[in-house]
Amino acid sequence: MTRSSMISGFYKLSPKERLAVVKEFAGLTDEEVTLLQQTGSLPLELADRMIENVVGAFPVPLGIAVNFLINGRDYLIPMAIEEPSVVAAASNAAKMARDGGGFHTSSTGPIMIGQIQAVGIKDPHAARMRILDAKEEILKKANDQDPLLVSVGGGAKDLDAKVINTIAGQMVITELHVDCRDAMGPNAVNTMLEAVAPLIEKITGGRVYLRIISNLAVKRLARAWCVVPKEAVGGEEVVDGIVQAYAFADADPYRAATHNKGILNGIIGVVIATCNDHRAVEAGAHAYAARNGHYGSLSVWEKNQNGDLVGSIELPMAVGIIGGAVRTHPIAKIALKILGVKTANELGEVLAAVGLAQNLGALRALAAEGIQRGHMRLHARNIAIAAGATSELVDKIVEKMVAERKIRMDHAKELIEQYKKTGKL
Repeated sequence: MTRSSMISGFYKLSPKERLAVVKEFAGLTDEEVTLLQQTGSLPLELADRMIENVVGAFPVPLGIAVNFLINGRDYLIPMAIEEPSVVAAASNAAKMARDGGGFHTSSTGPIMIGQIQAVGIKDPHAARMRILDAKEEILKKANDQDPLLVSVGGGAKDLDAKVINTIAGQMVITELHVDCRDAMGPNAVNTMLEAVAPLIEKITGGRVYLRIISNLAVKRLARAWCVVPKEAVGGEEVVDGIVQAYAFADADPYRAATHNKGILNGIIGVVIATCNDHRAVEAGAHAYAARNGHYGSLSVWEKNQNGDLVGSIELPMAVGIIGGAVRTHPIAKIALKILGVKTANELGEVLAAVGLAQNLGALRALAAEGIQRGHMRLHARNIAIAAGATSELVDKIVEKMVAERKIRMDHAKELIEQYKKTGKL
């Protein structure tokens, strides 16, 4: 029978009806269907209201990173992530930083940038000037769209305009700077842009196409820094190794990509746990790392006059504690309660500290012992479980695979069979 993904009215079906269609299409077993229906603490009815075409939920382990001291306050950090060693590395690094007073943070205001693209303008540079001259009128039009946001101190605060050269000709880009307060802000910003677009066309004599928020939130930055005593990381030689590892990442995009991925391991884990937009955060971080025309490290590691390690990080942090799934998903609400953050800025600063901690953990492992040692032990657990090892056998299989340096699915299955036959490994 020919299968087709062209399914008319799929969105009108209930989740169970959709799942029945998927079951037939993909040949799912009854057991697989049951697993998809086990949505845990996210009720299927709620999931169905959050996104389109829901058939189930995809659980991700939720762990807690400990030892975090940020601005003199203790935090427990919920992280939703499937990768082994991330939570452990963050906790261990936070303990090292704690010996030097923990992490210190700061941030800019929660300003997001919305862009309006105007094309077909005869005098683009003069049009830019006209836009700037009409600033107050444009801001008023924008703020009229969200009086509630304005009433709590937010709203459109400023604007800029620029002329850019593209393969399609010159364009005039108007940039609205919107204080989103404790929301991430895309809905508020995009609504303002839609309202302002006709005014931009009138002012410039051009045609507006795109009206959209930017995920390169350079006016919504979070910063974190720490001093880690050399004894806490294993001595001055390890400090030197970490500084050399940072220098490598900052100079070479191939290394920087993995270096920054490690930073985002921790950040994205928390972003997912709080149901914020992890795609936006990650896109902004990578774009920020390349803002000077060269893709480099998001973090900086130095050695001070005492031989101690000094780390710092700055990156865009477009997150919120209200709006969207943040206050809809029951686990996200619990994660925010565990964090105890009161503002979006505080959440952004915590995320910066987590990213710096994650980076410290990875660089120390690379500089001191090689990252595979701890990581592969945790990876071996996943392999043993996937191969069918029962709870009491998992640790034995892991020890054997690590000792033999043969961490593979086929070897795990061989060891399980051996244990079944002989009762030993």
